[in-house]
Amino acid sequence: MKKTFSNRYIFIYSGVLVVVAALILTVVAVSLKPAQEKNQQAETKQMILKTIGIESTRDNAAELYAKHITEADGYYTFSGGIIIPLHGTGLWGPIWGYLALDAESTVVGAVFDHKGETPGLGGEIASDKFAARFIGKRMDAEPIHLKKNADPANPYEVDAISGGTMTSNGVTAMLQQAYEQFKGYGLKFKEATQPEVSDTLNLKP
Repeated sequence: MKKTFSNRYIFIYSGVLVVVAALILTVVAVSLKPAQEKNQQAETKQMILKTIGIESTRDNAAELYAKHITEADGYYTFSGGIIIPLHGTGLWGPIWGYLALDAESTVVGAVFDHKGETPGLGGEIASDKFAARFIGKRMDAEPIHLKKNADPANPYEVDAISGGTMTSNGVTAMLQQAYEQFKGYGLKFKEATQPEVSDTLNLKP
């Protein structure tokens, strides 16, 4: 004889299953959170180190970061310059990066990443090839901006991503925002190898 269950029983049983599943997911999420945060911090430190030419792994990123990077008022300084954090929005979500400037406001390193830009198009901002376009550009009299068929001799123009107009616009917007936030801010820093020698980085308004 086939056993039947009342609607009330099915409702209660389903409710209990939902609660148990939610509790299990919560426990898993809470237990994994410290590891996730640690990995995220390591990834951030790897990106910052990369702007000054230091390759690292998740295992040694913290050690290298402590050795080469100093945090100050939302900036990251290194022996010879400053690293500016970048945050913006691309076509499909957040984009971000870091721009390393020397004491003359010339870009010596850059790195970018994204959450969901289109592979082969806007997603190209995460490539080393794209980041290399910024080397030698300047962030002083005006911000760097992306432009189709940019003039290589123009210190403020970088070639836009082919087929990635919205992402390129997002990169330009976050560079503009960073420039507006940091221009005119004189940040004194000391060379790691010459503690008594200091210089000032001028991002002119």
